[in-house]
Amino acid sequence: MSPTYERLLALLTERSYAKRDVVLASGRKSDFFIDCKQTVLSAEGHALVGVEMLAALSRLPGEPVAAVCGVELGGCPLASAVALVSFQQGRALDAVYVRKDAKEHGSRRQLEGNDRLAPGARVAILEDVITTGGSTLKSAEKLRAAGYVVAGVIALVDREEGGREAIEAAGLPLVGLYARSQFPR
Repeated sequence: MSPTYERLLALLTERSYAKRDVVLASGRKSDFFIDCKQTVLSAEGHALVGVEMLAALSRLPGEPVAAVCGVELGGCPLASAVALVSFQQGRALDAVYVRKDAKEHGSRRQLEGNDRLAPGARVAILEDVITTGGSTLKSAEKLRAAGYVVAGVIALVDREEGGREAIEAAGLPLVGLYARSQFPR
């Protein structure tokens, strides 16, 4: 593993992992919590996640993606980090954000940042944590409804609780950077 990969895992373990009871977005109860935002929103974490997630895009099958899509809220800084690093590396990918619900004011948009994407563009969904895969699959449907092709999913952490299987059963490849088994028990 690269030094960048190892350092990001250390930051996730130090800043984002907590051994405590919590109710997850899926409604499930868990005895541990991984709040990736605590790592990703730090300057170092933002830079590292951009490098690692951009590299992970090459592990998706098919043609390269035209953009990366962050799922509100945890995936948004991931998409921004990847967009920044991609530009710095000379292969610019724009970031798109998908909202859980359309805005009720202003533009009333479900997607942000997609104005320059061509119809049929391939996009990758970026997620901070995958548990059941439910929010990822809803986001994929919103992107498809807008006329885009979902190339696959890159997850920062796979909780190893069925999300991978649900996403892959829906025909989407998933690349997980880290898994529950890499964190303390």
